[in-house]
Amino acid sequence: MKSKSLMSNHPILQKLQKCHSLNTLKQAHAQMVATGLSLQTYYLSHLLNTSSKFSSTYAITIFNSIPFPTVFLYNTLISSFTRHTHQIHLAFSLYNQILTHKTLHPNSFTFPSLFKACGFRPWLQHGPPLHAHVFKFLQPPYDHFVQSSLLNFYAKYGKLCVSRYLFSQINEPDLATWNTMLAAYAQSASHVSYSTSFQDADMSLEALYLFRDMQLSQRKPNEVTLVALISACSNLGALSQGAWAHGYVLRNNLELNRFVGTALVDMYSKCGCLNLACQLFDQLSERDTFCYTAMIGGFAVHGHGGQALELYRKMKLEGLVPGDATIVVTMFACSHGGLVEEGLEIFESIKGVHGIEPKLEHYGCLIDLLGRAGRLKEAKERLQAMPMKPNAILWRSLLGAAKLHGNIEMGEAALKHLIELEPETSGNYVLMSNMYASIGRWNDVKRVRMQMKDRGVDKLPGFSLVDINGAMHEFLTGDKAHPFSKEIYLKIGDINRRLQEYGHKPRTSEVLLDVEEEDKEDVLSYHSERLAVAFALIASPSSLPIRIIKNLRVCGDCHAITKVISMAYKRDIIVRDRNRFHHFKYGSCSCLDYW
Repeated sequence: MKSKSLMSNHPILQKLQKCHSLNTLKQAHAQMVATGLSLQTYYLSHLLNTSSKFSSTYAITIFNSIPFPTVFLYNTLISSFTRHTHQIHLAFSLYNQILTHKTLHPNSFTFPSLFKACGFRPWLQHGPPLHAHVFKFLQPPYDHFVQSSLLNFYAKYGKLCVSRYLFSQINEPDLATWNTMLAAYAQSASHVSYSTSFQDADMSLEALYLFRDMQLSQRKPNEVTLVALISACSNLGALSQGAWAHGYVLRNNLELNRFVGTALVDMYSKCGCLNLACQLFDQLSERDTFCYTAMIGGFAVHGHGGQALELYRKMKLEGLVPGDATIVVTMFACSHGGLVEEGLEIFESIKGVHGIEPKLEHYGCLIDLLGRAGRLKEAKERLQAMPMKPNAILWRSLLGAAKLHGNIEMGEAALKHLIELEPETSGNYVLMSNMYASIGRWNDVKRVRMQMKDRGVDKLPGFSLVDINGAMHEFLTGDKAHPFSKEIYLKIGDINRRLQEYGHKPRTSEVLLDVEEEDKEDVLSYHSERLAVAFALIASPSSLPIRIIKNLRVCGDCHAITKVISMAYKRDIIVRDRNRFHHFKYGSCSCLDYW
């Protein structure tokens, strides 16, 4: 028998590797038939693998001509077909042939490529039944590649609890498996918006805990690991941990390529350090569309619409084509900067310049742009004239704009559509209830609340995270669970006295309760971000800025008092709410009260 090294160096295999078209492949195939190599499994597997690159029909023809194909040959062609999304159906067709075969059964080499194929959206539903086949045909302990492919599939399927369980069953996971799990947690908490939910925070924290376990296992991180870690820090606003990751890259002389660089630009932007994000962006030797998008997005959420537009134009001058996400963040910058005409020009360029039809997310930016500027009638007309059916996000933008400008009639119309599309989303009802409360229509507030109760909808609780010496502290509205709760509430009393000295009048219209004014002031005093600010004033050095992340939009009263606190206590306060950043300094905010 020929040794494997001699077989792998055979001239016919070298010829197969050099094939650049179906014609040259056919010549190699003819030579294999003439020399009898087409009867040997080893050479057949290479022929099948190469032929699938040029023609799936030709590959199937070769396969069907094999008298008694082995599971090895089935696996070879299945693996080849799963590398191309348009050939995945052929891979499953071959798998079904194995299942109906009298003597053949799938083995450990059959499943990994099929689970990889199941990671693509049209094929997701095939993953769980395929998992059942693993139990049927394989005996535990399962092959490492089977375990890893299963873990990867469930991560893409959105079943992180299953992925985590499978991960715990793997003895000494390799770096790729660690990276899969880390990326799954980081990506599950990533959104286009800057909002953070309890679940998002939990997923990001789990990624940080997992990375700590990885360090304890003595497994060294690579570029993929660091991107996942930095992304989790971005989602959580964990500046200290994100800066540590940046330091790790520098200390270990790792390449600061565009992938790691983009993740760091995004992280510093989302942690409120726009200057650091800009410095890093300027240092990168290689910048692609994703990198520009991250930096433009940073300018956008910090309220620097002019700089976002300037960078957008620079990117185009460098010959880079804006992607969908680039256009979204640039229009977002225009929306939050009051740059209406510039935003409209970008929207019109989607079709006029780039020759593509605007997508739902682009229309969402358009409605937000017009709505924030008070052009509600035009926003509604644009929404109704869309070529596709508006989704809940667009109607919510219109409802938010109606609330901002006090247009009850338009708000009620938007809410009607939202209840049809999302009957269980609390934020829709709360926005409308806020609008009624702001003008004292308490019967309507009660009616909206009854609608929520009848549909079993609970109001999304507000929470705030504050970073103190690298540790994240979480506060709910009216929270008394913190170990320093007594000191925090004493500080709240001190803050309220200082606010009175500075002439602050509480905006009690923000309270959705028909109670006495004094009680309303008490309700406002214990909003989650105020508790977070109070704790930061106690626990952090006066020389450091206070950094807070809030899962909801900052209310008008909290926004007003934070400006006063920044002046009264001479502290910079940076708040990231669900839409953008607010930099409070010397009694003013970077958003110029336009948010």
